[in-house]
Amino acid sequence: MRALHKTGQSTAKLAAVGVVGMLLMATAACSGPSTSAQGTQGTQNTQGTQNAQGAQGAQTGTPSNPASTGDSTLAGSGVPSSAAEHPVSPLPTHAAAGTATVPAALPVLGMPWAQHQEGYGHVRPATIFNGGDPTGLVESVTWSSWGGASAVGTGTAEYVGPGQSVAAGSSARAEVVAFHLGFCNGKKAYRAIEWYFPGHGQHFDPTRYIDACSGENHGM
Repeated sequence: MRALHKTGQSTAKLAAVGVVGMLLMATAACSGPSTSAQGTQGTQNTQGTQNAQGAQGAQTGTPSNPASTGDSTLAGSGVPSSAAEHPVSPLPTHAAAGTATVPAALPVLGMPWAQHQEGYGHVRPATIFNGGDPTGLVESVTWSSWGGASAVGTGTAEYVGPGQSVAAGSSARAEVVAFHLGFCNGKKAYRAIEWYFPGHGQHFDPTRYIDACSGENHGM
């Protein structure tokens, strides 16, 4: 009798274990499709959201995820945003190649035509000396104009009055005029030079001058 009682207990235990196993299998079968369905639904929802964003971007011209594009284009401008952040400076337009202006050469005072001369062949000479006696020397010349049809300056020279010898001359303020603009030996130059003494009643006379290229006297 005890053996039969033990056998009955064992059979009951096995039956209970079998029932529990079947319940677990049934639970797994019921929960599995639900989880799978939820996963599928989540995937569909994500894809639907992305598709909706893509469609909205296509309608508005705006990317659905601007942060993911490294070189997006500014709306309506056709200019990449990276180019807008770092604009390229335009090339300067004030110095076009091959258009530089070279200043015109200034004329000189004639050219040397004798020994021991000063000032001839130079621009705005401070000293003019013909190379002879003191009456052919004018010093400390300052020019108020140079480069035009004539040039005017002021200096100091030896004045010799009518009937006086050179030794009796005295220093006086002199007005210097260079004129007859032309060429000496192919170089732009003033071809005539004259100085006179306003303090002694003298004035400029274009017929009285020294040829600054040859030294020839005219009306002197």
